This record gives sequence, C-alpha cells and structure tokens, in this order.
Amino acid sequence: MESSVLEGIGVEIIGVMSPVSICMFLVVLLVYSLSTSSSPDLTIRTAANLVYAENPSDSTAQKLEGALLNAVVFVILIAIVTFLLVLLYYYNCTSFLRHYVRFSAFFVLASMGGSILLSLLQRFSIPLDSITCFIFLFNFTIVGVLSVFASAIPIILRQCYMVCLGIIVAAWFTKLPEWTTWSLLVALAVYDLVAVLAPGGPLKLLVDLASSRNEELPALIYEARPTVAPTGRAAALGFLVAGVTESGSGSGSSSIELQVVPTENESNRNTHGVDDSVGVVRVEDLINDEGERSPLVGNANREEERSPLVEVNRTERNMATRREEEELSERGIKLGLGDFVFYSVLVGRAAMYDLMTVYACYLAIISGLGCTLILLSVCRHALPALPISIALGVLFYFLTRLLMEPFIVGTATNLMMF
Repeated sequence: MESSVLEGIGVEIIGVMSPVSICMFLVVLLVYSLSTSSSPDLTIRTAANLVYAENPSDSTAQKLEGALLNAVVFVILIAIVTFLLVLLYYYNCTSFLRHYVRFSAFFVLASMGGSILLSLLQRFSIPLDSITCFIFLFNFTIVGVLSVFASAIPIILRQCYMVCLGIIVAAWFTKLPEWTTWSLLVALAVYDLVAVLAPGGPLKLLVDLASSRNEELPALIYEARPTVAPTGRAAALGFLVAGVTESGSGSGSSSIELQVVPTENESNRNTHGVDDSVGVVRVEDLINDEGERSPLVGNANREEERSPLVEVNRTERNMATRREEEELSERGIKLGLGDFVFYSVLVGRAAMYDLMTVYACYLAIISGLGCTLILLSVCRHALPALPISIALGVLFYFLTRLLMEPFIVGTATNLMMF
C-alpha cells in the first residue's frame, strides 16, 4: 500500500514552525518593550521609503499613493540585486558571495543588533560599562559570522543565529510607517510568487543553478535539520560505475569492470542470492585466430551474460528512486531568512495596535505556513513561503481590526460577553 505524502512530515512542520513562532514572539516583545520609550513614533530612512516619507498630516490618498510607490521601488531594487547575485553565481563567484553574506551578517549583528541592545539597556536602565558591552557585542557578532557557513559549528547554534538575524532585521522594519509597511508586505508576497515560480524568475534561476551543480546556495537559509554532506558523487548517488583496466602488459587482454557503488542502506543487499556490489566480466582479445568478436555476444552463454546486466540495471533504477526519497527526507525543510523577517514584521506591526490582532495574525501566518509545507510535500520542488501566509495575515489583521475588535469590545463593555 502506497504511503501518503502527509505521512511523516509532522516533525518537519514542527521544526520550521517552532523557530518562526519564537522569532515572531520575540519581535512582539521587542516592539512592546521599545514602543514606550521617549520616541515611540521614530521612523527610519531606508531603501523601503526612499521616495515618500509618510507624515501624519498627509491625506489618505497621499499616504496610499506614496506607500505604493515606495513598495514598487523597493521591489525593483530587490529584483536588480537578485539578478546581480544570479549573474555572479552563474560565473562561479561563489567565494565572493559567501564573503558578501558574511559581511551582511556582521553588519546586521554588529550595527543593527548593537543599536537594539543599547535601546534595551536605556529602556530598562541596566548598568553596563562600555568596555563590557563592546566585548560582549564583538564576541556575539564574530561567533554569528563564523556560524553562517562553517561546517564545524553545531547546527543548533547556526539555527539560533538565523533566528537572531531575523529578529534584528524584523525589529528594524517595524519602524517603517504603517502604510508603507502594509504595501511593502503585499508587494513582496507578489514578488516572491513570481520570482520562485515564473520561468525566468531570479530565485528560480538560483535554485536551478544550485541543483544542477549539486551545491548549497550561498545565502542565509534556516535548515530545519542538518544536511548530510555527500562523501562523493558516485557514493551518494549509488549509480553504476564502469571502468576499463589493463590486466597486464604482456597478456594482450583487457577486462571491463561493472561495479555498483552502493549507498549506506544498500551495502548489505543481494539480488537473487548473488552479491551484486561488484560484478566483473572479462573480455578476451577482440581479435584472435578464430575471428571471435566478444564473449559477451557468444551463442552458448548469451542469457547467462545478459541477465546479470538486466538485474543490475533494475537495481540501479530502484536505488535511484530510493535515493531521491532519502535525499528529500535527509535534506529537511529550508526556509529563507526573509520569510522569518516579514512574518515577524507583520506580527510586530499588529502588536502596535492590540494583542487581539497579534493572535489573529499569528494564527493566520502559521496556517499559511502549514499549507505551504503541505504543498511542498506534494509538489517536491521549491515553493514561495510568503504569499499564502502574508495574504492570510493581512486579511485577518484588517478583519480583526475593523470587524472583530469593535464587536468584542462593544459586547464586553455592555456585559454581554466576558
């Protein structure tokens, strides 16, 4: 009986939803902690609001027009940078890309993370001298940079730093104006859908290039489980290997060696009671006195010679199918850092209104992420993680704020519901 595609994905779903929930929860705490400071309405000037700086005195039409313009410009900038990264990766500038990602992680942890740390120290009046703060921030940043691509770093440490990077960037994005934030989230969800699924999308090109080269993308990606590094192309794939070796210089004969390189799960398996890990067929001299072409095409042993090759090919196909299933299970689920960031930005923006919208947006995002993971188990290829979750999150935010919150507050104040 064929197993369902939903069987066994519970661990993977929990492994992705747990860090996303932790990231959103900590961003909400940061928003609540820092929003009551002396400058609650402070906005930052970034690439997301280059064109239009929102003012409270502007009309609704001006805010909407300016927010849409900011979102379009930001998406265009992201598309240009992504295509540039695709071009660099296509020309094998992987080392440059890795250093660029390390520098980005260093900048986020040192500059943006240090600013948030100073704001927390001022908010809670924590006594800490500058030398100790600098040493702590320096060590925290260096370990975070080393954990990005270093193979010797424990996977749990790398996962923690991925969550920290998402928290820091999301906390900064929550300082954007309200209209710009919502327009930006919707625009990025649409861009993510096009970039991953469109034939010429930049993210699709990156994934296809990495798959064709059997390499990991040089990007900040959260891994739900550690990936298994292949020891070799042939050993990982378990394919059939053929080689021609010389028996000796004076014998005048050669041998063709057909060797099935097994994977770890197939090293102890036999077919029809015969060990199929190594099979050797010797071919005598092709030109002799009797005019014999090759023993492989002789009349006497034609079936005996052919049947092992048929069994080997069948075993190869079975091993290839099993290998694909094992690779899908070993790779685990990977989620880009941008998904962490914009999930948390949506919840952080909802936290600036009230907790009811936070609960509604959190449930909507988790539901959308669950639907995306189920689609991932069915489609078996890269899917955008933003569209479903962002669409449900934005919809639930406005439904809760415009309909549910006035209804519940009205019924509670009139003692109709406790």
